[in-house]
Amino acid sequence: MKITVDFEECLKDSPRFRATIEEVEGDVCELESKLDKLVKLSVAMIDAGKAYNTANRQFVSGIRELAQQSVKDEVIEVSGFILFDQAQRSIKSQLQTFVKEDLRRFKETKKQFDKVSEEKEAALSRNAQAPRNKQHEVEEAASILTATRKCFRHIVLDYVAPSVGNLLFFFSSPGYDLFSELQPLMKHLCGQLDQLVVDAAKEKWDMEVKHSTIRKKDYSNDDTKLEYNVDADSGIVMEGYLFKRASNAFKTWNRRWFSIQNNQLVYQKKFKDNPTVVVEDLRLCTVKHCEDIERRFCFEVVSPTKSCMMQADSEKLRQAWIRAVQNSIATAFRDRSDDSEMNERKKSSPSTSSLDSEPREKSLKGEGALQKVMAIAGNSTCCDCDQLEPKWASINLGITLCIQCSGIHRSLGVHFSKVRSLTLDTWEPELLKLMCELGNGVINQIYEARREELGARKPQPGDPRQEVEAYIRAKYVDRRFIRRPSDEELKLKVVTLCKQGKRLSFSSEPQPPRAPPPTPKARPASGTSGGVCDMRLWGVAEAAEHQPASGSKEQVMFSEPKHYCPGLQLYWAAFTRSLPNMAEALAHGAQVNWINTEEEKRTPLIMAVQGGSLVTCEFLLQNSASVNQQDSQGRGPLHHATILGHTGQVCLFLKRGANQNASDIEDKTPLSIAVEAVNADIVTLLRLAKMNEEMRESEGPYNATGDETYQDIFQDFTQMASEDPDKLNRF
Repeated sequence: MKITVDFEECLKDSPRFRATIEEVEGDVCELESKLDKLVKLSVAMIDAGKAYNTANRQFVSGIRELAQQSVKDEVIEVSGFILFDQAQRSIKSQLQTFVKEDLRRFKETKKQFDKVSEEKEAALSRNAQAPRNKQHEVEEAASILTATRKCFRHIVLDYVAPSVGNLLFFFSSPGYDLFSELQPLMKHLCGQLDQLVVDAAKEKWDMEVKHSTIRKKDYSNDDTKLEYNVDADSGIVMEGYLFKRASNAFKTWNRRWFSIQNNQLVYQKKFKDNPTVVVEDLRLCTVKHCEDIERRFCFEVVSPTKSCMMQADSEKLRQAWIRAVQNSIATAFRDRSDDSEMNERKKSSPSTSSLDSEPREKSLKGEGALQKVMAIAGNSTCCDCDQLEPKWASINLGITLCIQCSGIHRSLGVHFSKVRSLTLDTWEPELLKLMCELGNGVINQIYEARREELGARKPQPGDPRQEVEAYIRAKYVDRRFIRRPSDEELKLKVVTLCKQGKRLSFSSEPQPPRAPPPTPKARPASGTSGGVCDMRLWGVAEAAEHQPASGSKEQVMFSEPKHYCPGLQLYWAAFTRSLPNMAEALAHGAQVNWINTEEEKRTPLIMAVQGGSLVTCEFLLQNSASVNQQDSQGRGPLHHATILGHTGQVCLFLKRGANQNASDIEDKTPLSIAVEAVNADIVTLLRLAKMNEEMRESEGPYNATGDETYQDIFQDFTQMASEDPDKLNRF
């Protein structure tokens, strides 16, 4: 019987180690019963052998008297006695000694192991419960835990030592004496015995080295081997003990064995238990530190449906687990991206795509997206810590990030930052344009305008994560470094945007005439590639052009607007397609769904439609603009895009869930407007969207993606609208 226990598992005291111990204990119990049986059988065999020897001796005497045989028979007789005498010494005596002494010592060691194990669990719980504000309790709990851990390790090594290995020696040595005359067999047996002695000495030496390692080890932090291994053969990339707070009313803490496997976070109490899944898909979760509770070393894994509070045994282990979860999230996104790329290659064919699939994939994925974004000034380093070659981005801010800062941004929540990989994810053309029109330089001019003035230090690569996270929260959540504009500066900026809008309105190149829209009130004066806003919107700009240059009291005041605010800046910046001004307005507190009550309750998104820019609409939608918010005429962004014939914007709004069945105050839906305007492309898009919606409803919730042909056609329309909008101007 050979007991083998992995030394690393022994040190970690993992459920796998506990399961091995239980298996060995069961084997020892079974061995004990079999040995008892064997002892009884050997006694019976020896007694029967003695009786056989007596009968055999009598039989041989009879033969000797009859045939007067030679001494040869005497050798047989003596060999028989030797055989049973050796059997009695080698089997009966040795087995009885093993059962009475060695197994008894094994059971006593088991009792010590169970006792010390319970003491260790109690010390761990006491250390975990020590409040951070009572230092003497923390030190006392830590010292008790250190002593208990060291004692536990020594007991474990003694417990798993091969106590039954010498049994082979007990059986083999008498056999060697008994069959010394059998040279071929004895030569082989001697080699085995020599190897057994060497192996036993080596195992004894290894055990001494392990005991020495335990004596030298620092147990103030039980930092067992704990690292992230994405290529692990078992599929488990990370595992270890953590305290988990229960979701019941008592909020009790239980120690469980956690592991990250198959893009999931799971835990189990015993090795043979079925794992309990905490997070189904790591791509949908985030992880963050928790410093606002009494317990130390806590962190939280948050998913869209629930959150799980956990506690590590030390700060080092907490950081290791947080890094492991963050790396697992990144790996999950990479794996999903690779699968999506393979599926798209299988699906792509000339019959389902009007564009060449290979150039599109090359321009929207991997190195293509990275090169385009990195070409913007300031994007070659991380926006928040200046780490070289960032591979991540925040698509609603338009900045590039390193892996550490991207994890911190993800923990802020999507209402602050939406993180995407530059190399692993698919990038739509309008998103790439958004990233190219903003960039780290533009955003840092807004969000770090007063950083040097306030004396705040910007993090550098290699700084502790806590410092980087504190800086990012101060920058984007608290907006501590933003320079707030004065009323005069804000007024001047709005007036300038109005003038730019007016110049854009009247300098656009004319296009072929469109069929008349259904309502003359909304019809543009002249067709433009970007669309024209209604002329009545320009009261502000007209008044601005006739103002005196000086700031005297005789200055002509605007009839509208009556007051200035960041929302008004966002409103006009959306029309003039100025993403830097839009980002600045949002940073200054503008509401993305701000309503201009003096202009038919229009929103910045409706003004972006009027301005004709697809990337402006994308920027507002990435910052949580409502795609169904209506103006005073009952028209949402989809209505306005249909009236102006902006096919790319129609595609975008339909993909973002715009309600194509909504009616304005004249009971006109986008489809009826497109039919009256004889715009075949938009009619096709709206009808496809309607069919796809009906198909999803009929097939139930298990096929929520809709028709693949519909998805391919929408992708082609979006690509064409972004890269070559003239192809969509068909009448």
